[in-house]
Amino acid sequence: MKGNPRTAIFKQKVAIEALKGDRTINEIAKEYGVHPVQVGKWKKTLIDGADSVFAKVRKGADTEVEKAALERKVGQLTIEIDWLKKKLGA
Repeated sequence: MKGNPRTAIFKQKVAIEALKGDRTINEIAKEYGVHPVQVGKWKKTLIDGADSVFAKVRKGADTEVEKAALERKVGQLTIEIDWLKKKLGA
């Protein structure tokens, strides 16, 4: 057996092996010392969870765009406040 079958890293490694399709599920299960059904479940979990990886990346990009827009707005409002203070003599 290669690795501890309880760790997420181990499960990820086995699932990626299964996803590659170079070997059968049975061959992978035998190599890693786990049941073939478990390998199939980990593979399915990896596939089903892939969308969340890309959603997190996209959410981060959206946050950066929003942050930049807000920073521009704050800068614009600061300039307007300074201009009004000068006009009003404050």
